[in-house]
Amino acid sequence: MDLFSRTWTALRTAVAELPDEDFAQPSGCTGWLVRDLVCHLIIDAQDVLITLVTPAETEPTRDAVTYWDVAETPPTGDDPLDALIVRLAAAYEEPRLLKFHFDDVGSAAGRAAELADPGLRVGTRDEVLTTGDYLSAYVLEWTLHHLDLVAHLPDAAQPPAEGLARSREMLEKIAGTAFPASFSDKDALLVGTGRRAPTDAEKAELGELAAKLPLVLG
Repeated sequence: MDLFSRTWTALRTAVAELPDEDFAQPSGCTGWLVRDLVCHLIIDAQDVLITLVTPAETEPTRDAVTYWDVAETPPTGDDPLDALIVRLAAAYEEPRLLKFHFDDVGSAAGRAAELADPGLRVGTRDEVLTTGDYLSAYVLEWTLHHLDLVAHLPDAAQPPAEGLARSREMLEKIAGTAFPASFSDKDALLVGTGRRAPTDAEKAELGELAAKLPLVLG
């Protein structure tokens, strides 16, 4: 739960510190500008708020790692929901309005997470998790999207090291094997999720794991 707060706070701070012109830059998500990604993060924050007040009585069906489904193909940006995000982001017109809404909803999601009982069971996506596992799963979400946010913004703050390390650990559990020790946590996440292609040298190091990549999480 602590790591959820640290990674979420770091991501919100990175968005707050972006100059207006950076909102029109491409993000690391295919087909999305930075402003589109920030709009998606508002919806993510809403999902956290909704889930934390959706108690479940049955036994958990997923944990922090199995929460994630692995798709066969990367997103193209043509999905109707992805397209809706682009239209919503454009409707804000001014980055300050997008920043304000993100800070407002994002702060509320952060406070709700801090107040939540980690042992409480909650329901989301027709599955049941403990609150602790649900928030742990979102460490991966925040870390990957922080990498997406700064993909083309070299001056922006990077994700926290502990979030990168924990996200790598979760991705390796999803993959069923470890990435080579020579890979930094950031490179393991970028290559592992298809956010960048491996170099020839990295492919050789990945060995049989290369055939399983990318792991498209949803």
